[in-house]
Amino acid sequence: MPIEMLKGLPFSVDTWSSKSSTKNHFLTHAHKDHTQGICIYGSYPIYCSRLTRTLVLQHFPQLDGSFFVGIEVGQCIVIKDPDGDFTVTALDANHCPGALMFLYEGKFGNLLHTGDCRLTIECLQQLPLKYVGTPGKEPKCQIDCIFLDCTFGQSPLKMPSRQSAMQQIINCIWKHPQAPTVYLTCDLLGHEDILMHVSQTFGCKIYVDKAKTPECFQALELMVPEILSEDTSSRFQLFDGFPKLYQRAEAKIAQARSDSQHEPLIIRASAQWYACDDGSSDIESWKKGKCDQPVRDIFGVWHICYSIHSSKEELEWALQLLAPRWVISTTPSCKALELDYVKRLFNQHRNFNDPFWQLLGFSMDVESEVDIETAPDVVEVSSSPLAKCNAQDYAENSQSTTSSFSICRQSNPSPSSKTAAPVTLFGRARLGLNGSYFKHEEKEPILPDENAVIRCSDELEVISLKKEEVVVEAGKAFAVSESLDIMSKESLMHTETENCIFESAVGLSNSYNPSLRKLYRSMHVPVPRPLPSLTELMNATKRARRRRLLYTETFRLPAFCILCVHYNFMKK
Repeated sequence: MPIEMLKGLPFSVDTWSSKSSTKNHFLTHAHKDHTQGICIYGSYPIYCSRLTRTLVLQHFPQLDGSFFVGIEVGQCIVIKDPDGDFTVTALDANHCPGALMFLYEGKFGNLLHTGDCRLTIECLQQLPLKYVGTPGKEPKCQIDCIFLDCTFGQSPLKMPSRQSAMQQIINCIWKHPQAPTVYLTCDLLGHEDILMHVSQTFGCKIYVDKAKTPECFQALELMVPEILSEDTSSRFQLFDGFPKLYQRAEAKIAQARSDSQHEPLIIRASAQWYACDDGSSDIESWKKGKCDQPVRDIFGVWHICYSIHSSKEELEWALQLLAPRWVISTTPSCKALELDYVKRLFNQHRNFNDPFWQLLGFSMDVESEVDIETAPDVVEVSSSPLAKCNAQDYAENSQSTTSSFSICRQSNPSPSSKTAAPVTLFGRARLGLNGSYFKHEEKEPILPDENAVIRCSDELEVISLKKEEVVVEAGKAFAVSESLDIMSKESLMHTETENCIFESAVGLSNSYNPSLRKLYRSMHVPVPRPLPSLTELMNATKRARRRRLLYTETFRLPAFCILCVHYNFMKK
């Protein structure tokens, strides 16, 4: 499901709601998940490719065709807007026929919206050279923000290229010459190349059931009518993937076996099976790791890793070359946080006084707190014109909650603020949810006091203490003993030396950085405590070794004496 754009931008992309009904609309491609609500909220102008316009009007004939404004790959247009003119450049998204990426340039900065895409070197070469760097060298002009398709941002799969995957399909068919029928599960917009390649390689047309898959038939008739066949006995047939693909595949194979015929060949070209971890067996999981060759599952379906979305490796490579200041995931599950590039930007982000946070409605005063579910999946290196030009406008409306972000700005969170937030700009999976760096807890957060002093009498629970002396001085706990056994949920004891080392390493000590305190307060999570003393842990390990050595030597001496007596006895 696409995401709402930033408040203040004069356009929306793939979103059709009351919030985006008055903007300039852009449609990246014709997949149904990107056109939900277009019949209700679609209005002039809607910028898209001519092929996308035709496909959308086939799906939604009630739409007015005059709403659409054509823009093709490589075309650059200037859009007049009351808030300031801006330039839009259309780029090939390498996703499906008619799919586009949009590069926006205006007073809000330089933004790239990828829509759904499969980023390759050819895609990046379409961008102006000033936006594309080289390995080890940043571009001359940085893109302020990329709205990035991170569908497979969490998957470590080494996906083959689309050409390589199509060759795997051809090889799979060659290896099964006895199969009387070849069923191709390629009914999705974006799989036309597979059908075309198979038809040209084997010189056969492909049967498509118009009654079962009318939309697919219309799309193929529009783009590749020469490969379609109405002969139901054709060897190559389109097999709709859903619903109940595996049940229908098993039924086809069982029917062939009962008729004493060769089994049909059922091929599914998709990366979803490889990326989905649905509790498969070890053998099945091992098969899913083999993306360079066809794999047959337990249902008899042959899988080929054909993807029209970028792999994690391709996303990392593209981000290294583009070096954007911000990255926003267009997938609601916030998979951008799994990318190494985004993690580095996130770790570098510490400036809460940046105008961009004001644009989002966050107040970073000491007493203010922000619900963790409203923390955005945005990472930033430096400010951009987008934040600067909108921060002042947003401040005028800061008394109300922003509708496009569902940002909650409050000093004293009320119980109602803990209700689940709707799917908004960054989806449900934000900082504190699955896959994030901080875990959201329902219990009351534990915050450091004004001087961030660890008070032994209030926060430490001493369970057992043997042969030790604990000295508490100026909020620091010094442990002097040979066997220190302090067990507590919040036991935090450091030597003075280790406190200095730990502070220099991660910035946490008895004297917390002010921005760090604000960070944890805004996240509604307990402030982390210093780790146990490494010196004490090492000393404990050494003492254990000495005890084991002493124990061994104690039993080794009698054994040696027995051997000596036995030796003397045998000698006599």
